[in-house]
Amino acid sequence: MAAPLFPVNTHRYDPYRTFKFQVLIDGKPVAGLKKMSALKRKTEPIKWRTAGDPSSERILPGATTYEPITLEQGLSHDPVFENWAALVNNITGDAAMSLKNFRKDIVINVLNLQGKVALSYKIFRAWVSDYQALPDLDAGTTNTVGIQTMTLQHEGWQRDASVAEPLET
Repeated sequence: MAAPLFPVNTHRYDPYRTFKFQVLIDGKPVAGLKKMSALKRKTEPIKWRTAGDPSSERILPGATTYEPITLEQGLSHDPVFENWAALVNNITGDAAMSLKNFRKDIVINVLNLQGKVALSYKIFRAWVSDYQALPDLDAGTTNTVGIQTMTLQHEGWQRDASVAEPLET
């Protein structure tokens, strides 16, 4: 018999949906967040063979890299993306740039359908490497939402084991 997917909510069979999530920057949820790219890491395989071994290789783990995270936010008056991007590239010159706060630990929460935090991940030492303040503007389209985009480089992520499966009523 397979292990239960949900030990607390044994009646549940369906996995969590991807449309209920939140990103916390400086401890506050980002307004109007539309999309976030996947959390991915890759460990480089190193092929190794010793003299005298059979004609087969061993594969050892090498360096681990973390793919950048892209966030998409609907245009609003929430300045969180712009303010953070300005910490990395200050237009008033290098003398005005401070490296003190440009790296941030952020939190990604996956919510259940009742809006309770079901899974949580901490992203370590993230910083803005790419920022798009405005999308293409086109007077010929009336059904589109303006999206600004931010790409984050980071030094890894870890699931927050203290977040337990919430009891669903």
